[in-house]
Amino acid sequence: MDERKTFAACSAILLVVMAALAVSPVERGTWLMENAVVALFLATLWATRRWFRFSAGNYGLITLFLVLHEIGAHYTYSRVPYDAWARQLAGFSIDELFGWQRNQYDRLLHLLYGVLLVLPLRELCRRVAGLRGVWAGFFAFALILASSMIYELIEWGAAVVLGDGSDLFLGTQGDPWDAQKDMALALLGALMALALAALAAGRRTLDA
Repeated sequence: MDERKTFAACSAILLVVMAALAVSPVERGTWLMENAVVALFLATLWATRRWFRFSAGNYGLITLFLVLHEIGAHYTYSRVPYDAWARQLAGFSIDELFGWQRNQYDRLLHLLYGVLLVLPLRELCRRVAGLRGVWAGFFAFALILASSMIYELIEWGAAVVLGDGSDLFLGTQGDPWDAQKDMALALLGALMALALAALAAGRRTLDA
């Protein structure tokens, strides 16, 4: 499937997921705030699709992240019932297995933000900015860190404006170091993805 068809398919999948999860979200205001960035991102992709398209694989990574984000937006990140799903489907508790005392869906998504989006950003750096080799990966990594910081600042602004009503949007669950941990996980995820991509490229070179 070429990039144009992949983009159309991924857009359709995401719109269906967004529409389904827009039905009776746990907290409508939080859902709206979480989806504002998604709507802007999709609008940008559609507006620029004639001049730039990601590879099919990177569209898949972007779509996977946004689908997982939509789940968090529907339930609010601190209430995604992944542990109940695990109990029902597999008969065990993920939280008990790892000794977790809080809902970890928010932490997972910050890790996956780095894992799933650093390679699309690297492609963007290569094809738009003309960066090559390690520099494309470095700037993609820097963009992950910068965007993570900006998002945490947006959350801080929401906390200031909304006061007690920001708890569901922030999802800190009482952790004063939540923002720092979220950024650290995005950093770790990006490093993991770039390292795996470098290993895969090295293996292809050896096999050639």
